[in-house]
Amino acid sequence: MATVKAYRRTAWLLRKASVEAFFYALMSALAVIFLLPLVWMVGASLNTEDRVLSIPPTFFPIPPRFENYLEMWQANIFPIFFYNSVKLAFLNVVGTLFFSSLAAYAFARLNFVGRDVVFSILLSTIMIPGTVTLIPLYIIYRNIGWIDTHYPLWLPHILHSTYSIFLLRQFFKTLPQELEDAAKIDGCSSFRIYWQIMLPQIKPAMAAIGIFTFLGSWNDLFGPLIFLNSTELQTLPVGLAMFRREFFTELTLLMAGSTLTILPVLVIYFSAQKYFIQGIALTGIKG
Repeated sequence: MATVKAYRRTAWLLRKASVEAFFYALMSALAVIFLLPLVWMVGASLNTEDRVLSIPPTFFPIPPRFENYLEMWQANIFPIFFYNSVKLAFLNVVGTLFFSSLAAYAFARLNFVGRDVVFSILLSTIMIPGTVTLIPLYIIYRNIGWIDTHYPLWLPHILHSTYSIFLLRQFFKTLPQELEDAAKIDGCSSFRIYWQIMLPQIKPAMAAIGIFTFLGSWNDLFGPLIFLNSTELQTLPVGLAMFRREFFTELTLLMAGSTLTILPVLVIYFSAQKYFIQGIALTGIKG
């Protein structure tokens, strides 16, 4: 009997190991497939214009042409585009995290007249497509002098980020009431409770919202095209589009610019990966 049990256990362990090995091999193959375009992009940024579209494709050009990055950086006032994107991303992330968490705390922990009604109205705005409000917003921004400025690209976003408010509200509602009660007994004001006690408890959600906000601002092409006219105010997505000329595309410079554009995204994601994954996981459990 003991021999039979040992045999069955060994067979079960072998099946489990085989299944795990299969899934690891499958995930590794998918990872390679998804990484190939990125590898080609980096290789194309170091290639020459006549070899960049060669068949079979060249993933590792020899010798690499690092001059493409210098030419790209000097073309189309690229440093100014980079600065504008960093500036707008910083304003959007910091502003969204502060104002959204402040509003979420009020909706989750404070009792005031009409709280649920106001929150329901706020959530209903998610159903309104952005294209419906584009023309009215453009007319309003033109009348108040915001066209060809950076204000339309960050100020409305930080004051009306419905998804961020909803997500952070769900996290605030999961925190124990005893934390707030103890702080009130010690004489803390509502803002101090929010800032020093509640806010540090939702770091995973803040990291997730911060990354989503950064990506939305960093990759925004539509907003700058609509609201900005001056070349000096444009952002990286518009700057990359300028490498597409009327009759040809400077592929090597475009790929070099795309490589530099994606680096801050990778740095921010990997530096906040732990909190980001926790935020997404807890959203699915507690949302």
